[in-house]
Amino acid sequence: MKPVAAVLFVLLPVAIAGQQSAPAPPHPSIDPAQVFQKGQEALARGRLDAAEQDFKQVLHLDPQSGPAYANLGVVYMRQKQWNRALRSLEEAERLMPRVAGVRLNIGLAYYRQNEFLKAIPPFESVVREQPEALQPRYLLGLCYFFAGRWAEATSALEPLWSQESGEFPYLYVLSNAAHRAGRKELDDRATEQLLKVGNGTPEYHLFAGKYHLNLEHYDQALAEFDAAAAGNPKLPFVHFNMGLAHLKKQEYAAARDEFLKDAAIEPDLALDYDELGSVYWLMEDDKNAEKSYREALQRDPRLVSSHLGLAKIFQRQQKSAPALTEADAAVKLDPKSPEAHYVRGQILQHMGRKAEAQKELDAARRTSGDQEKQGTNSIPSPELLQETR
Repeated sequence: MKPVAAVLFVLLPVAIAGQQSAPAPPHPSIDPAQVFQKGQEALARGRLDAAEQDFKQVLHLDPQSGPAYANLGVVYMRQKQWNRALRSLEEAERLMPRVAGVRLNIGLAYYRQNEFLKAIPPFESVVREQPEALQPRYLLGLCYFFAGRWAEATSALEPLWSQESGEFPYLYVLSNAAHRAGRKELDDRATEQLLKVGNGTPEYHLFAGKYHLNLEHYDQALAEFDAAAAGNPKLPFVHFNMGLAHLKKQEYAAARDEFLKDAAIEPDLALDYDELGSVYWLMEDDKNAEKSYREALQRDPRLVSSHLGLAKIFQRQQKSAPALTEADAAVKLDPKSPEAHYVRGQILQHMGRKAEAQKELDAARRTSGDQEKQGTNSIPSPELLQETR
């Protein structure tokens, strides 16, 4: 059976031909071009440590080598060292501002960290220069979608119809964005095409259910997810989305069971454990809630919701110091999260630190207003974020 399609992420190495002229190297016996080529070959073979050393050697010989910074950024992206990747890529952009592939990778580095608002400007710049290119336009459309910018998502994705209208994720995102943007004709066309392409397959039922889940039609969503699970009980993300639907209906035991089923299929998906933590928290099972949140953070240390979940557990247990540590981590990871500021403010208030608490509560109100204006999409969609090679 055909697997669920996902966006194809391409990390773009930069050829030495793009390198600007540089001063004479301090070691004339070593040719930077040969070292660079050696690094490219190591990168192509997945020998990331060797590639890193080669590109660093190029930069030692020629500190103005934009391609070496660019490819070093690719190495760090593949190692998921996002901060180092962005530092290298931003240096490459400074040296090679006209190379679109560098900006595409900067966008990808933010996208893979779920920092969609930060990914939008570099993707927009690439799309302006390369309006026919599929990948940057698709990724830009997804970023708009995750940011709740429905009209912009629709405008970005609609031109890809001829290339992508045979793919479930594209049709699902386009139909949802068009519906929320008031583009009824396009919504109907994408939904009709989704039905035609799906032909009753489990993948079709997964995305049809997701469509209803986003519109808060929980019973219809569950009917579609049930059909998907009946056709393929091990289809990725079916049980995750069933868990979300049950959670929205406050059916906590059923939600727990579905997240556990999905975790058995996809043991590395951090969101399964994050949602399990939320379910256990609502069931007042602090022990399993803490265990689940910690398992989520082992898989994705940047999950703000898991840090906040731990903070609320410790707060309920009147353990102010560890609660504040987790709230601090959440605010640092997402300074625009109203919930993070609110939870931190509550903890500080309980600790008697009233002035600091008031600042956090004010920040919570301010960021809440910003979030309402932005209209962010609150339903997690890991099925749209999976990397394929």
